[in-house]
Amino acid sequence: MEYEFTLKLKLAADDADADDVVERLGEAGCDDALVGIGQPGRIALNFTREADSAEQAIIGALTDVKNAIPEAKLLEVSPDFVGLTDVADLIGVTRQNMRKLMLTHNESFPAAVHEGSVAFWHLAPVLRWLKGRGTYQIEQSLLDIAYMAMQINLTKEVNQLEYRVRREVRALVA
Repeated sequence: MEYEFTLKLKLAADDADADDVVERLGEAGCDDALVGIGQPGRIALNFTREADSAEQAIIGALTDVKNAIPEAKLLEVSPDFVGLTDVADLIGVTRQNMRKLMLTHNESFPAAVHEGSVAFWHLAPVLRWLKGRGTYQIEQSLLDIAYMAMQINLTKEVNQLEYRVRREVRALVA
């Protein structure tokens, strides 16, 4: 099956030569990714990867990237964090239609990750909710990749939080 996803990374200071980084990525097996280098010190890799599962696709890509640029730090796997407009675009409805669904089904619609002037959600629960309604065609590959992206992003955040908490506790008990 073919999976589309994006890896966003922060580069180490010694990886400032974008051409060299792109060359190493190609040699490491990332020739199935479009490389974005628009922001200094950051790189985005938009993959279209054949694999037996979403997990295999993302883990394989992360392994290839780590082999090419070992000091790079993963910032985000997407698609994961989305606004209503993003979801509407994915399923082929208007943003207003998506907002109406959210408001009229507020008790069952997945909770936002962040609410405020801009709200965003994890994509996987929203897609599962929409699929459960039976009126929207959601590609299984999109659902699978959104779920894996969410799992990796959440794991990364928990690991960072655990590290910060351990560091603070050590400082308190030392």
